[in-house]
Amino acid sequence: MSEDPLLEQRRALPDQPGVYLFRDARGRVIYVGKAKSVRKRVASHFSKAQVPSSPGHAEMVATVEQIECVVVASEADALLAEQSFIKQYRPRFNIRLRDDKSYPFIAISMDEDYPRVYFTRERHRSNRVYFGPYSNAKRVRATLEVLAKVFMFRSCTGTEPGRRSGSPCLDYYIKRCEAPCVGYVSREDYRASIEGVIDFLSGRFAAIERDLEARMLAAAAEEEFEQATLERNRLQAVRSLLERRRVTSESVGTFDAVAVAADGRDANAQVFQVRDGVLSDRQSFYLANETERELAEVAEEFMLQYYGAQSAIPALLVTQGELSGREALAEALSLRRGGPVELRAAERGEKRRILELAQRNAHLALDQERLRSERRRQGRVEALEGLQQALGLDVPPIRIECFDISNLGGTYTVASMVVFEGGTPKKSDYRRFKIRSLQEGVPDDFAAIAEVLERRFAQWERQADISPHDPAYDPSFAALPNVVVIDGGKGQLAAGLGPLHGFRERGVAVVSLAKRIEEVFQPGRAAPLVLAHSTPELQLLQRVRDEAHRFAIAHHRTRRDKAMTSSLLDELPGIGPARKRALLAHFGSPDAMVAASSEELQAVPGLPAKVGRELYGHLHRAG
Repeated sequence: MSEDPLLEQRRALPDQPGVYLFRDARGRVIYVGKAKSVRKRVASHFSKAQVPSSPGHAEMVATVEQIECVVVASEADALLAEQSFIKQYRPRFNIRLRDDKSYPFIAISMDEDYPRVYFTRERHRSNRVYFGPYSNAKRVRATLEVLAKVFMFRSCTGTEPGRRSGSPCLDYYIKRCEAPCVGYVSREDYRASIEGVIDFLSGRFAAIERDLEARMLAAAAEEEFEQATLERNRLQAVRSLLERRRVTSESVGTFDAVAVAADGRDANAQVFQVRDGVLSDRQSFYLANETERELAEVAEEFMLQYYGAQSAIPALLVTQGELSGREALAEALSLRRGGPVELRAAERGEKRRILELAQRNAHLALDQERLRSERRRQGRVEALEGLQQALGLDVPPIRIECFDISNLGGTYTVASMVVFEGGTPKKSDYRRFKIRSLQEGVPDDFAAIAEVLERRFAQWERQADISPHDPAYDPSFAALPNVVVIDGGKGQLAAGLGPLHGFRERGVAVVSLAKRIEEVFQPGRAAPLVLAHSTPELQLLQRVRDEAHRFAIAHHRTRRDKAMTSSLLDELPGIGPARKRALLAHFGSPDAMVAASSEELQAVPGLPAKVGRELYGHLHRAG
């Protein structure tokens, strides 16, 4: 009898520092870990499985089918490698920031002669300076508002400042911009203002105050009173902002206080950023802790993820005393910072007071999140129960599927299928369809609805003969809905009843929702069901319908733009895949590209001026 393959893999693991990856039966990475000894650490996971510390840990161990490892030189290298793998694979059972793809950043386009300072949620351009991630988009926009008043950087988009008229915009006249577009400020002076923005976002507040005060006094001494007044107003704006945020004396210096609270599978991390005694920002991040790991491990993984995205790491981090692997973590962060980083457990004084404040905020945030989750859950229950009663169903409609059609004059006709389970979107089960049976240019929503619903039922029948382990198995099509919602009125409902006859025989309710006064049409009933707009059941139907509409329009636009791009850009001289992407990224759509002037085409980043001129000539010769 052959030995367990997983046991053989565990025995072959090295007794050295490194990173290990757990994979499931489909080859997906479900967990990444690091250890001084990979063999001993992996063995501890499986020994805990005999008496699991949490349901999540037991589920993870039961899912493991393959173990891989990478040996590194030290424990600090293992920490950095672990975070690199976590960022690459986003494993389900690791500590991770919720919705970490959508956290806001402040970006500065240093690759441009006159850099822009702008709000963004992406961080992939190597020639841009990024500050963040931030946890509150509203505060980021408020910060940008203050920075615009003080440093007067341009708000126009595009690589070059200005607009086609060649005259300054309103920002210049209200003292929000120094008008680099018409040469009212030199490139060097404008860059000096941008350096001030970088200093501010880096927390060098004392230096900014001294610089603004010196400029104010110098302008007054030269009797340039208008400039002196402007510098005074800037200085007052900065001081007003800093005084509201000052939490301690300037002598306390610069540091981050990091505190984490955990409860079950949920955790919250608070980062209080103190710069020259000023609380420059407070970040709050919710974390997924599927295996209910200990607080010290949660804090360690959070700090590596958070500071891995930071452009500047302070030299001092004040942390909770129970932080594990303090020396290795400090070494890893020092390597990332390019200088020493000290992790200190504050025991007294102002630093301890600020850390305790961060800890209280972390626990409060968890309590508030739990309360919000309970309210949302109760609201979903009420909506499902109300919908069950309104439609006369035997059970609450746990799974709702909604279908919508999108086209433009009968062209590029597509359909969407969105799924709500338990009253919330299940995006992994969304599906898109291209309508095949219609003649191009002839709109027929009824025929399109009939086709997509016929294909939906056929897919359900087909999935019944496929094993769940087969790659062809589709869990979305294999599921039987409780309610099918069609976007439309009586006509759309009538078109869908025939194709869904098999579903209806199995107890699936089929209804349509008309937009005019939000009427619900049901089979066999002449009069529509009109629900009060304040009822949670109608609001749930509206959310489902609106999501199907959004998803269908997005698919239609993608198909239309792809077709337009294929027919237009693929035939242009000197335009390959990279330049095609550059053109679409710069103009946003093929229509905008066609309407562009020769000068605008020549100014596209990554496109040689000669190619831009030839492109303009080709487009206009072709009409």
